[in-house]
Amino acid sequence: MFILKKQDVEISTIQHPKRDQQVPVLYYQEQTFRLIHVFPASEEEEAVALWRDLTDNRGKACVLLEEPERYSIWGKVRLKQPNDCDTDELSKVSLLSKASLLLIQAVHMDIEDLLGSRSSKLFTQDIAKILEKHKLVSNPSETVEKLLNINPLRAAQSPIWKEKQLVILLQELHQLGKKYFGNENFAYKVTDQLEEMTDEDRSVFIRWLKISPLSKLWQ
Repeated sequence: MFILKKQDVEISTIQHPKRDQQVPVLYYQEQTFRLIHVFPASEEEEAVALWRDLTDNRGKACVLLEEPERYSIWGKVRLKQPNDCDTDELSKVSLLSKASLLLIQAVHMDIEDLLGSRSSKLFTQDIAKILEKHKLVSNPSETVEKLLNINPLRAAQSPIWKEKQLVILLQELHQLGKKYFGNENFAYKVTDQLEEMTDEDRSVFIRWLKISPLSKLWQ
């Protein structure tokens, strides 16, 4: 199908439907691809040969990603296949995940602005430990910096977590906030931290907070 380079695509992760792990996915021109095989850079011929066999002989929609250290083959999928949920459910958890990531970023920015760069770096390390402990990303040490700086409202860049994972993540985030600020005032007026979202999406997230175990933490 295509031979692409890293700058042509965006790579993120989604939750595996049956195992407690994250699955890497590649986004290209509003299409989604799941990782099939990885080759070291020294096996370029083998990578191209498998890619051509999949596309030319087996009729698969695949892309070959060329990177300095490796070649990887990705097969086209619909998001609901790897995530094992219908379109409405995927849309909901995607929205909740984006809003949750906005909260993480807001707490991080407040810590950096009010407590300084040292505390900001410590918070980044703490978030990485939480993501690793609950297996919310495949490589937390490399991913957390990206998560703290991306625009979560761009679907191609934002991870998708399950609701129970989001509850745990936001509970841990609240505990971190109390640790750094010494009180719970940082969580006041959560809607102010979600001003980039549309009114409708923000309302969906706030309604979810109110009926979740998080209602007393972020209201």
